[in-house]
Amino acid sequence: MAKIVECIPNFSEGRDAESIGELVSVAKSVPGVSLLDFSSDVNHNRSVFTLIGDPAGIAEAAYQLCKKASELIDMTKQKGEHPRMGATDVIPFVPIKGVSIEECVEISKQVARRIWEGLKIPSFLYEYSAAAPGRRNLADVRKGEFEGMPEKLKLKQWAPDFGESIIHPTAGITAIGARPPLIAFNINLDTPDIEIAKAIAKKIRGSSGGLKYCKAIGIKLENRNIAQVSMNLVNSEKTPIYEVFEAVKHEAAAFGVSVTGSELIGLASSKALIDCAEFYLKIEDFDYNKQVLENHL
Repeated sequence: MAKIVECIPNFSEGRDAESIGELVSVAKSVPGVSLLDFSSDVNHNRSVFTLIGDPAGIAEAAYQLCKKASELIDMTKQKGEHPRMGATDVIPFVPIKGVSIEECVEISKQVARRIWEGLKIPSFLYEYSAAAPGRRNLADVRKGEFEGMPEKLKLKQWAPDFGESIIHPTAGITAIGARPPLIAFNINLDTPDIEIAKAIAKKIRGSSGGLKYCKAIGIKLENRNIAQVSMNLVNSEKTPIYEVFEAVKHEAAAFGVSVTGSELIGLASSKALIDCAEFYLKIEDFDYNKQVLENHL
């Protein structure tokens, strides 16, 4: 495979096993595409798929998955802890091998156009695909969520990049774009107090003056009666996992709260995880290229 693109569509369904299974079947049915991983969370009410493939195959998979999600997910009935605005909430394209970020931008535009023409689901372009700086940040694009989006779309500055200024009645609106790899990482606390998780998230996220490449929100896992700091690390080289973990642990301690565990959603690079091992084991003179067996294979 000369060119490899990663696509990580997020769907606003994490509870209905049958619906999730149908989406998995679609992901596995597209030639030239492999489903590497999928995970679902009942509290977030969200599923995250990780696919890789050639540009044509990955574009086809993104469209077919969005189509199936629009048939299965009714946003007027959907509730969950994670912010969302559409049945297929976000479709990012990530360059992996032999493909540039600019090519991924073109794929995102092609898919967005097809989704509007074929499904009548409007979309915003975000990250590297954004037409304006104010649309680059996904949190800004998604602000208002499904319920507030009809009013938001009345504002001239928030007209969709593809489609009319009206959401699909049940599938909402989708964010589509090209971006570098990121790590979705959550940390669980031994408290049910969501305000503590929100305060920690505000303290550590880059937009509030915390860790520059960390995006964070506080949520509550109702089925476990605990609070969680849910994060995206958009550059794990400059904001590594262990730095985030230590920061959350430090801020939690100020509230008399402990960290009980963490979750990795989807995939992460081996280096990001080995960096954690190097940090916590305090390995002296460690050489990632020479001392990791898999790097020699």
